[in-house]
Amino acid sequence: MKNKVKLLDVVALTDDLTERDLQRGQVGTVVEVLAPDVYEVEFTDNEGRTYAEFAVKADKLLVLHYEPTFA
Repeated sequence: MKNKVKLLDVVALTDDLTERDLQRGQVGTVVEVLAPDVYEVEFTDNEGRTYAEFAVKADKLLVLHYEPTFA
């Protein structure tokens, strides 16, 4: 993966996780680093209510950027 995932990064799923009822593109926040390339990700609705939280491998995540990352 190009972008290193860090604590509190906003990320999106790169694949459907049917066993968790989540689909590709669903957005969450990294809330804990569990191991190299494994992160606890919290998924919340627009009201801030958590609807899923579990460990996700880095290769299933895309770090989202809200500002330019290159100078």
